[in-house]
Parts: sequence; C-alpha cells; structure tokens
Amino acid sequence: MRMIAVDLDGTLLNSESKVAKDSIDAIKKARDNGIEVVIATGRASFDVQAIFQSTGIKTWIISANGAVIHDPEGRLYHAVPIDPKKAEGILEWLEEKNYYYEVFSDDAIFTPQNGKELLEIELDRLKSANPGADFSRLEQAAEQQISQHGYAYIRSYRELYQPDRSVNVYNILGFSFDQEKLEEGWQRFKDAKDITLVTSAEHNFEIEHLQASKGLALEKLSQKLGIPLHETAAVGDSLNDCSMLKIAGKSFAMGNAREDIKELADEVAPTNDENGVAHILHKLIEQNVKSV
Repeated sequence: MRMIAVDLDGTLLNSESKVAKDSIDAIKKARDNGIEVVIATGRASFDVQAIFQSTGIKTWIISANGAVIHDPEGRLYHAVPIDPKKAEGILEWLEEKNYYYEVFSDDAIFTPQNGKELLEIELDRLKSANPGADFSRLEQAAEQQISQHGYAYIRSYRELYQPDRSVNVYNILGFSFDQEKLEEGWQRFKDAKDITLVTSAEHNFEIEHLQASKGLALEKLSQKLGIPLHETAAVGDSLNDCSMLKIAGKSFAMGNAREDIKELADEVAPTNDENGVAHILHKLIEQNVKSV
C-alpha cells in the first residue's frame, strides 16, 4: 500500500480526543517507508492542523467529510461548497427547530451563541426524565462537540447572508441528544437529491454538497498523487467513512466501529483506545517490506 486515509474521531483520536504517541510514531514511520498518510475527517482543516501542531506532522487533509482538500502546507487544493440558497434554507430550518448546529467555512466554524445552552437544556430534560441514570457519556459528547478549534459565534445564521458578506459553506452539522429530534432532522434531509447526508457520531447528522464525500476526495487525491486506488487503504468507524472504505483497495474498521462498518470493511483493527491505527500502519509497513 502506498497511501492510507485515516479518520480522526473514534479512529486516530482516542476516547479523550487525543492522538497517542504510539500513533504519532507509527505515522512518521509509515511516511519514512513510503506510505502517504492522509487525514480524512468531518472536522475543519484548521482544527486538524491545531491537533497536529505539536507533533511535527504535516499531511494532506480531507476535511468537512470530503468537501475540502488541503495540501501538507495548508494550501487549498480542492473545495465543493453547498449552494448558498440551499445552505441558507437548511440553516433556517435548523434554527427554527432549535437545533445546535455548526457551519464549516474556510476560516471558521460558525455556531449559535446559545449553542451550549441548547445542549444543556436537552441534557437537563433527559436527566429529569431519567433520574439516577449515568449521563457522563453524554456530557463528554457535549464537551467534545464544543471543544474544536476555530469557533466563531453568531446570533443567527442570517449574519452569514448579509449583502456585504460571502461565506463558503462546506458542511452543516446538526446535533441533538433528543432521539426524536435527531430522527426528524434525518427524515427532513434524507431524500434530498442535491446533498449528501451522513452521520459521524451517535448524536449528529451532517450535510454536504452531493459531490462531496471522503471517497470522492480520496479518488481525486489518488489521481493527483499518481497512486492507484488499489494501492490505497482507508480506516474509519462511522457512516461518513463508508464511501472511502468502499473505494479503497484495502479497508479497515476500528474495533469500536459500528457493526455495519465492521461488516463493510476487509479487516477489523483494535479499538481507538488500543492504538488501532498504529497497529494497521505497522502491518502495512511490514507487508511493504516483504513485497520489496
């Protein structure tokens, strides 16, 4: 294998949203052995750059679930924004329904000023309805959601559509702890013909341009770098990884992945807390050495 696309949350990042030293060392070793390591995530590119800032690692970054590609120096290579009118209509609906939402653009992740309050209200309702239940996992999910880099707070989505302002929207994320509300959002957008609808975690749904996916971005990058898809690998844990797992020559699911992702993949690796990505990289390095 000459290239591998690696998801972040639930894959390279452990349950504390950190990259373990073993994984960092494995990425460096893989690159030293001729394997191009690409980060493929639903996160924004500037968030990824912040995560790796202290590691000395610079990679190609497929961000916003494939809507954007940046080179290792942070230069924009490819982007597919959502149609402005389409994005505006989606945001209008999310705001009317009181969803916590995030808008991924070129330089910031826009989110409502009352976003944290919206999540706290939903958690409080769940706690009231389920006294004595353990909500530590949900509290961690809420904290993780609002701890990314590059947030910019807005009073309303309308601020993004002023006459003197032009904002490229690459990804719109809706988030809720209310399962009925989450399902309502999924039903609202699942049959739309001009967008891609995926999920990257238990409590969200994400919307991109129809021609934006991790798989399409990996294909475009393989052409750019002259690496055939049959010589690429991909690893992930959730539904937004499906497109790249299907298109790559070799696919891996994390041990903590959804069951349908495990069934889709060629192999199942250890979990993200067991340095599953490092395990995969060492395996690919060993196979490459043997084939020389």
